Amino acid sequence: MDLRVMAMLLFLCALAITTTEGGIPKCCVKASMDIPTYLLRKVERAEMQRNNGACEINALVLHVQGKRLCAHPKVKRKLKRVQRRKGGKQTGQ
Repeated sequence: MDLRVMAMLLFLCALAITTTEGGIPKCCVKASMDIPTYLLRKVERAEMQRNNGACEINALVLHVQGKRLCAHPKVKRKLKRVQRRKGGKQTGQ
């Protein structure tokens, strides 16, 4: 094969790999019921992970200081209570 053709194929493969990384979901594989209250006070954002797509379990994904914590969906009640006491806005869906 011509060197230019090989270089173009290599470039296209590298491009395909880097663009598909954004499409790979980051799923929780384990969810904890024991999330300390002090961490719940620091939650910046919360979202539900559903098991009907690429992920295997339902989980509440908590975003705290740039990190993702996986909590059991029942923790959402405690999170809402803590945020109400704190006077913060409700997060989650």
